[in-house]
Amino acid sequence: MPTELMPEAAVQWDLIIGGFAFFLFGIQYMGDGLKSIAGDKLRYFIDKYTSKPWMGIIIGALVTVVIQSSSATTAIAIGFVRAGIMRLDQAIGVIMGANIGTTVTAFLIGLNVEQFSLYFVFIGVLFIVFSKRRKTTYMGEIILGFGILFFGLKLMGDELSMIGEYPQFEAVVTAMAQNPILALLGGTLMTGLVQSSSAVIGIIQKLYSSGAITIAVALPFVFGSNIGTTITAIFAAIGGSISSKRAAGIHVMFNVFGTLLFMLILKPFTGFISTVSTHFAINSMMQIAFAHIVFNLSTTILAYPFINLMVKAVKTLIPGDENQRIEVNMENLDPKIAATLPAGALGVSKQATIKMGMLAYDSLKNTKDYFNTKQKRYSESTHQCEEAINSLDSKITDYLMEIAHHNLGTNDTDELIANLKSLKDIERMGDLAMNLREFYSMAFEEKGKFSEGAIADVNEMYDIILEMTKLAIDYFNTRDEKLIDMIQDKENYLDLIEEKARQRHFKRMAQSECARAITGSVYIDILSNLERVGDHACNIVRNCNIELPLHNSL
Repeated sequence: MPTELMPEAAVQWDLIIGGFAFFLFGIQYMGDGLKSIAGDKLRYFIDKYTSKPWMGIIIGALVTVVIQSSSATTAIAIGFVRAGIMRLDQAIGVIMGANIGTTVTAFLIGLNVEQFSLYFVFIGVLFIVFSKRRKTTYMGEIILGFGILFFGLKLMGDELSMIGEYPQFEAVVTAMAQNPILALLGGTLMTGLVQSSSAVIGIIQKLYSSGAITIAVALPFVFGSNIGTTITAIFAAIGGSISSKRAAGIHVMFNVFGTLLFMLILKPFTGFISTVSTHFAINSMMQIAFAHIVFNLSTTILAYPFINLMVKAVKTLIPGDENQRIEVNMENLDPKIAATLPAGALGVSKQATIKMGMLAYDSLKNTKDYFNTKQKRYSESTHQCEEAINSLDSKITDYLMEIAHHNLGTNDTDELIANLKSLKDIERMGDLAMNLREFYSMAFEEKGKFSEGAIADVNEMYDIILEMTKLAIDYFNTRDEKLIDMIQDKENYLDLIEEKARQRHFKRMAQSECARAITGSVYIDILSNLERVGDHACNIVRNCNIELPLHNSL
């Protein structure tokens, strides 16, 4: 008896869902292993080798290949723009490169090595279980993630091909073939939901390989995934500087431009892919990978000459002035200046250190906002500021060491030492901000709630340390003697407030007023970290005035 609908049991949805979960986990796990091996070098490479847009393209592509996430690479670039240590045109190069780098996953899937997936899983587990070296364990994570990725694809494969036999699915595919905009929107929405263009393209490769969809439907899905992946950049820029919003805007602009261009030439492009695939006997999954590579390479090459135009356009679309931020061109840390005019080089390093101090202030302000609102965007902003602080600390320290190799007068030597010491105090302030962020995250994850009195005490301490941080940076810049008494008075008041806050907290604990144990246990740590921030702010002043004793605040 003929049936119009296939029985629901014909497709095992648990295998599709489970396979997709394995696939997503494999991508992330493999990327985490690669990041662990590369360590902090990834951000170092993005930071150092992106002085020209074409260099940014190369670095963006390489880093994306390593971490298996174009969204993460783009977020790193936006973080640097947000901190003011990367220009907008540099970030565009990294964003373009990230789009190229993300094509590697589709290429690996196109190799059709899923039949060996469990062998990779076995080898990866052996590395992890029996290795005593950390790097070997990381290598095991990479291999295991690689195997899980393809095992997930294998689980999905046969079931996805059966979906194509559903009359309802055939109707949807027919509609998409007649109106490719629907497929484009589908790719955009799917990628926006799962936050991984590689995952969406992997599914499309499987569906196309099984014959469930045609190339005319598959390609708009691929193009749409490029738009969907911009959502991460948008989230990374929320609440950030105007520059970071412009960087996210350019990411959207670039990806939408490429997508619309290829939608206009969809028919000839489809014919081109089919002709090349037939001529070179390329398998169906590799056809999608090849199309993805050509698409991203072509859009990058076509857009590259218009980088400056895109910068102007996004500045018009997202107007505003960033005068309140001290912008530092890191190219000014020129060794030639250090050799020929050490005093001038000290001035350059001083301005960079002031910038680093303002980042520490921003980081502390973000933790205060996170404490009061519980919004994760403030937590993420703190993390981005910390990475920028660490990057500046490394660069400025290296530059000061370069200056120290040349003849300096007594005053210049004292200035260099004060700068070096202040760098370390500012870097510690950034670390303490990260500590505070972690304490708040711990409390919020356990549904902890601080009492009104506790919140008031913390906010009072925040107001003092933020003011102290500004005063310390002002003194480092101006050496205005009037600021010394002001910051010392605030330090004494901060110590008094902390002591009183401790006593009030112990009283609340004795009366069982703390709603959660975790909230009560971390509160003293929060107070201690806030007080130590004040100590480091005072140290910045004392670094520039040897007659004042230093705090030994670790």
